[in-house]
Amino acid sequence: MQHNQTVRRRLQNGKGYLYLAPSLIILLVFTIYPLIKAFMMSFCEDYSIINGSFKGVNLQNYQDLFADDVFLKALSNTSIYVVFVVPVSILLSLVIAVLIHNAARGKAIFQTLYFLPYVTSVIAIGIVWSWIFNSNYGLLNYFLSLFGIDAIPWLNDPQYALAALIIFSIWKSLAFNILIFLSGLSSISQDIYQAARIDSTPQMRVFFKITVPQLRPIIVYAFLMGLINAFKVYNEVFSLFQSKAGPANSAITVVYYIYDKFYNSGDYGVASAAAVVLFIIILVLTMVQKFIAKEKEAA
Repeated sequence: MQHNQTVRRRLQNGKGYLYLAPSLIILLVFTIYPLIKAFMMSFCEDYSIINGSFKGVNLQNYQDLFADDVFLKALSNTSIYVVFVVPVSILLSLVIAVLIHNAARGKAIFQTLYFLPYVTSVIAIGIVWSWIFNSNYGLLNYFLSLFGIDAIPWLNDPQYALAALIIFSIWKSLAFNILIFLSGLSSISQDIYQAARIDSTPQMRVFFKITVPQLRPIIVYAFLMGLINAFKVYNEVFSLFQSKAGPANSAITVVYYIYDKFYNSGDYGVASAAAVVLFIIILVLTMVQKFIAKEKEAA
């Protein structure tokens, strides 16, 4: 009897592993192996992707990486991008989500309108925003001209290229954040708001003392996902500047730098080193953010 139960348990476990096998194979081939391979390539000087040859194993790629002004520019741009895009998009998304949630009519229509950018191709959206930022007939410059402001060469001047990328990315990131905030708002008990209305609590106090604390786990999640996605920004740069990194690399990001080094320059070792550095930055910031979130929950 005991033997039969053991055999049955092993068969059940075997079925479970069999069902998981396709996902595990995909994860191994397309995620784990590339990570290990990139880490190994980052230490191989003059690595050849054709035959796998290299001069030696050392830190030369990392030395070349941090001596490259273009990489330092990409790192600086990415940091500025993260600092502006992540908090601003979360704040705007939260405010818009609350307004939609409290709307008496048209709630479903607004949800659909704000969700459309999330399911639309980044390339298509980038083309539209290229027209909006156009120096001569762009919609943004038209509105600025109504206030007496001269036309700004958003996409042609290194001084404004990064700002254009940030504006575009903030708008694009609203859809996902609004969606998850609306989901969180619908799960908050209405009894809490009813009690606040009975006590004649001001709306701003309700927002900061009830809504925000109730949404804290979702805000943390949105911030974490926004942080990771912001450091990995590439599609937005590619689509907005027509497969370039802005005038004079003024809007280049770390991921775009990795792409350019790997596919255009063929400098596989330096590209891998940059990928490892980016991975470490994201990992450290994610761990710090999670630690801070746990400390706040414990308090």
